[in-house]
Amino acid sequence: MMIVLWIILALVVIWVAVILVRAAMFNPRPEMTPSEEKIELEEEKIVSDMQQMIRCKTISYYDDSLIDKAEFKKFQDLLPQLFPQVHTTCERQFIGVNGMLYHWKGKGNADPVVLMSHYDVVPVEEAQWEKDPFGAEVVDGVLWGRGTLDTKGTLCGIMEAAEKLIGDGFVPEQDIYFAFSGQEEINGPSCPAIVEWFEEHHIHPAMVVDEGGAVVENVFPGVTRECALIGIAEKGLENIELHARSRGGHASTPPVHTIVGELAAAVTAIEKHPFPRQLTKPVKEMLDILGRHSGFVYKILFANLWCFEWLFDIVCKKTGGELNAMLRTTCAVTKMEGSKSFNVLPPKASVGMNLRLIGMDTTESARAYLEKVIDNPNIDVTIFEGRNPSVNSDISCEEWNRLCQVVTDTWPGALVSPYLMMACSDSWYYCRITDRVYKFSAMKLSKEERGMIHGNNERIPVKTLVKAVEFYVRLMKKC
Repeated sequence: MMIVLWIILALVVIWVAVILVRAAMFNPRPEMTPSEEKIELEEEKIVSDMQQMIRCKTISYYDDSLIDKAEFKKFQDLLPQLFPQVHTTCERQFIGVNGMLYHWKGKGNADPVVLMSHYDVVPVEEAQWEKDPFGAEVVDGVLWGRGTLDTKGTLCGIMEAAEKLIGDGFVPEQDIYFAFSGQEEINGPSCPAIVEWFEEHHIHPAMVVDEGGAVVENVFPGVTRECALIGIAEKGLENIELHARSRGGHASTPPVHTIVGELAAAVTAIEKHPFPRQLTKPVKEMLDILGRHSGFVYKILFANLWCFEWLFDIVCKKTGGELNAMLRTTCAVTKMEGSKSFNVLPPKASVGMNLRLIGMDTTESARAYLEKVIDNPNIDVTIFEGRNPSVNSDISCEEWNRLCQVVTDTWPGALVSPYLMMACSDSWYYCRITDRVYKFSAMKLSKEERGMIHGNNERIPVKTLVKAVEFYVRLMKKC
């Protein structure tokens, strides 16, 4: 018996030793050295141009009758006025409903680079804004307006950079395309039409850069440095509806279980049984890179996920938010409909939920999982719309290294890392023509600023906007 105890003790000691040694050896990877190149930009012009773009009320609605198409035309006609050299040098064509594709011819015939953005914005509740959402006021060095962050700011960065470089006589080594959609916020067909155009012309981009990650602080346990997170994949999207029916009737004589009560029980079951965790490649890469810069206690965890993944999962589930979302398919209940009157039992009721799919989950497998969890034949689980998670982009190629170097040059000292994008973007469509789709918004954003995206009082510091232009200047010079 004592021998067995000594063996168990020895195994425990060995296990602890392995854990601690792995943590001690979990050292940071070599980092790129930032360049010393200075980029001179015209801040006054950049701000003025951005203000005029913000004043175009390019609001997207799912109801087409609500869209003011004249505002979209106004924006399209504005660009040649603001960026005359771009429009003299680059060919512009309109694709789809309101997509714009610019072609900047390079010196060679290598695969081109595609820089993306969208110029439509989500609706606003003007009464809840402190400033006019389309007034484009600059107050204390901050530019206010819908679209400053999502994503007229990056569109401005692309066009300002191209205008400057063309004015300087620069010609890229390979072709560059600027792909701008005016329907991203409603998952419209303009971007898919642009991708189809590339397919029809047998063009396979060497790299696609779209909105996504940003330069952020205090987002990773134990890491005090700024982190530049570049999305190399994005989660899928699925809207699901739960439907239940009854004979209706007067509320004074209700059944033991109303259909609203059954739907409520279904929602409770779903929230008590979250989707199983999946440690995807983007998240593994992020944990491996950033975890090496955390404190020793955190290193014990991140250096030994083979052993502590379950513990990390518990922490993520209890924390919720982004930590939880990067490990599993999430399900948020967003809509409920029942009777129109207090004293009438509804003949039908429904619950709507938004899922963000991860890894190996698909629209069909997620629906099947919910049916199993609900376990109620009286409730119909139907897919309203959806698309599966994107594939993972390559991070072993020269294009990835080039992008990381540009980020390092623009934000020296920031840790550059892949990550999994939680939201959806138009760049999802490009994954069928290239495996080098990178999601980076080229801005340093605080937690408060990230919360303004699709929210009230959206605004951008002027210095952040100018920095975005600097990023695109550097990126185009490496194309």
